[in-house]
Amino acid sequence: MAVLSMSFHVRVPRTMIKDKTLNLEKQIQVNSMATISFRHNPQLNGTHQQKGVITEEIEGLIRVHRDGRVERPPLVPHVSSTVAPERGVTARDVVINSRDGPRDANLWARVYLPLSCGHHGNKILPLLVYFHGGGFCVGSAAWSCYHEFLTSLAAKANCVVVSVDYRLAPENRLPAAYDDGFNALMWVKREALNGSSVQKWWLSHCNLSCLFLAGDSARANIAYNVATRLGSSSNILNPLSLKGVILIQPFFGGEERTISEKHSYQVPNSALTLPVSDTYWRLALPLGATRDHPYCNPLGKLRDLRLPSIMVCVSEMDILKDRNLEFSNTLEKAGKRVETFVYKGVGHAFQVLHNYQLSHSRTQEMISHIRNFLNQ
Repeated sequence: MAVLSMSFHVRVPRTMIKDKTLNLEKQIQVNSMATISFRHNPQLNGTHQQKGVITEEIEGLIRVHRDGRVERPPLVPHVSSTVAPERGVTARDVVINSRDGPRDANLWARVYLPLSCGHHGNKILPLLVYFHGGGFCVGSAAWSCYHEFLTSLAAKANCVVVSVDYRLAPENRLPAAYDDGFNALMWVKREALNGSSVQKWWLSHCNLSCLFLAGDSARANIAYNVATRLGSSSNILNPLSLKGVILIQPFFGGEERTISEKHSYQVPNSALTLPVSDTYWRLALPLGATRDHPYCNPLGKLRDLRLPSIMVCVSEMDILKDRNLEFSNTLEKAGKRVETFVYKGVGHAFQVLHNYQLSHSRTQEMISHIRNFLNQ
């Protein structure tokens, strides 16, 4: 087998780095203008920069200094909630006023509502609460790649999508992101119970008894952990009812390597390599924890959990393939309801980065599978 490549390329226009307010249509037009490389830097100890010693780095994404400062280069553009009318979706950013979380959490979400609801005022749709990826350490609900994907998902899967932003590691190590996800759901519950006039524009079109949690990569991990927390508390979501969880390339790990982690060939534009994965875990797990911590390796506790139906999306060329399949198989053996889909010829995060030849067609397949899962 070939040795893992340590590079990760994503295409973004240089012009967008200077102007985060460019609308999505302009971004798409110039999307092939530049290639940016994200690579783990293995030679950091003793590396002196003008601003101090760097202890951890994934080039292009995150740089952690010994004095605790964290830099996140703005290489993936942030975009506004604007959506072109022909996309069939309207989107707005909303502030999450969490009563239970820390006051400085500054939680917010981007809500996507299919325009078909405006033509049929009484149309009620499934509610999908989505957590974006980024290894727990980077990413935003305003990232252009997620704005594009979730616009398509809302339109084609015909659901209301609430894309939650949350605190990042290493400033806020796990379980901070789990807490933010849980508190975001409690906020939705309160807004629904109170008949909020501010959020009525989207809540009035939600089937509150048809709630789904979803996420990709590290945020699939968040969706799973939030679901397990809900499962241990009867009726905590009422009037919301959790019907299912959608885990897209869930970011799990362990001290013992799987075959796909050790030997899976990664093309130069792969979104996740083993060194990058290890760096994310070092930055995200509680200090002193190993990759066998339940946040990273949940297999030991699956049997006793109360979980709704689960959909697991696996990429054939992902280093997480074997771990994702083992997770699904363990769920099935524990008597859980699980549907597993394997997408051929693509790797990690293909649905948002479009870095494989088959990305577009496989993304359409995934959206179709999600739509069926939401409506079964």
